[in-house]
Order: sequence, then structure tokens, then C-alpha cells
Amino acid sequence: MSMNGVMRPGHVALRVLDMEAAVRHYTDVLGLVETGRDARGRVYFKCWDEHDHHSLVLREADRAGLDYLGFKVVDEATLDRLAAGIDAFGITTETVPAGEHLATGRRVRFTAPTGQVFELYASKDVVGNGMPTVNPGIQPANLKGIAPVRLDHVLVYGADVEGSVALFRDVLGFQVTESVSDNGKYMAAFMSCSTKVHDIAFVGLPGEGKLHHIAFYVDSWSDVLRAADVISMTETSHDLGPTRHGATRGQTVYFFDPSGNRNEAFTGGYMWYPDRPPLQWTPDELPRALFIHEKKLRDEFMSVVT
Repeated sequence: MSMNGVMRPGHVALRVLDMEAAVRHYTDVLGLVETGRDARGRVYFKCWDEHDHHSLVLREADRAGLDYLGFKVVDEATLDRLAAGIDAFGITTETVPAGEHLATGRRVRFTAPTGQVFELYASKDVVGNGMPTVNPGIQPANLKGIAPVRLDHVLVYGADVEGSVALFRDVLGFQVTESVSDNGKYMAAFMSCSTKVHDIAFVGLPGEGKLHHIAFYVDSWSDVLRAADVISMTETSHDLGPTRHGATRGQTVYFFDPSGNRNEAFTGGYMWYPDRPPLQWTPDELPRALFIHEKKLRDEFMSVVT
């Protein structure tokens, strides 16, 4: 379901400190499929059950973190309409020409009030998921590592959560599914452009433009447990879990890539529809909202961002 023409998160562009180590992590531990490398040295990946060319782009840099997050829209006319809406909202847009990313059409880029760079695009080459579209199987052979099925969501930090919520709600058509609110002001907001419990989440903490985590979807709780096994067996830097969130009801395990970018293997959550009432958590229940079993906050989980 597309509320206003935005379909889903389409790609995350990350900065990494050591490309060789990062490629090993995202190929062998996370189990993504490499789909290309460009003249600028960027490496492109997709989850196995994604049909578009890529959902993750890595760039080597001297500091880790998020370059930008792209959302796919339904068509070029929608891209033009939403770009005009962002400009009318008071945020400047720029056009990135087709072909700047491998296999991708033009993109419209803008900076949200929380400081992250986002972009919208309408076209990306379809490369398939390793199986036919007529009489398909269950999954292709030789999957590696955790092997998530798709890029699921991203959680970011910044001071002006109210501004980013207004932009994504009023212009892009997202809806707030859950929030942590204090006297009517958002401390955190989980937002959906689809029937997922969230596609993007904004948290109101210092650190403009900061990334807390990128989440990849696995099919079941047993797959989350298997992800934890892979993390342990490969001596990957483990952060937290397996456990369960109160907010979103998702089941999760968190870990880090070699550059310190936090990854999540996520499953569960409820279906979201526009007529469903949004859920609210009060600040005193934040520990339970984050981790329904432990009911405790870990300073490192809240403070470590890239």
C-alpha cells in the first residue's frame, strides 16, 4: 500500500572505513548478494529476495555513517509531484542524474530537519531474486550467512523530530504508527509508508544526521536466533539480543559491521493500515517500549551512533 506514492525504502548508502572488511561482512555474515561496483569504487548489494538491482551501497571514507537513504516511488510523475511538495514545504531539493548510481534512474535529494540526507527515485533495473517468476521455488541455493529477505527500515537521530515527522507525514504521506511522546511532543516516531509497522523511525536525541541502525528483515523468530548464531560463530561484534521490542512488537538482534555501523536482523511486527489507531508510549515506559522482556535501557545502545 502506498499512502502518497512512496512505496518502500529502496537503498541505504553507507560510509565504511575498510572496504575489503565491509564487503566480507555484508557478503559472508549478513549474506547479501553483490550486484556491482562502479568507477568511484562503490560496491552495491541486495538482499536475496529483492528484485531491484541494489538496496545497499558502500563507500570507503575516513568516518563511518549514513550518506543517504533512498525511497522508491511509484512513477516519474509521482517523483515530480513529491519534489514540488518538498520545495513548497521549504526544503531545497536537488536532482541526481540517472546513472549516477548503477542501474538507477534520476533521484531527487533533500535534507530532513533531523539532518539526514534522503532521496526519492522511481526506477531501478530489475535483476530478480535468483528464481523464475513462473513456477518459482522457495529460495535459491547457496545462500550465505544470515540471508535476510529485504531491507526493512532505518532508525536515525536528530533534534528536530517534529520537523521530520511533519515533512514525511504532510508531504510524503507517511503515517505515525507508534511514538514515544511527552506532552504532545514526539521524542521518537515510527512511521510507515506501507503496511509495515515502520519504514523509518526518528529519535529526538543530539547528533544531527546520525544513524542508529539499518534493519534487514528475516522471516521468523528462529531466523533471528540463527542470525545470533552466525554473529557468534563469525566473531562479529554483537550489540544486543536476541530479544523483543515493545514498540512495533518486533523480534530482533543487533550487531555491528567492521566500521561500527549498527545492523539489525528484524522480524515480526504487526500489519499497519491507515484506519488503525497509532500507539503511544509515555517516557516512563521507554525501557519497556524498547525491550519488553528486559525493561532496561543500555547506555551504549542509546548513545553509540555513526
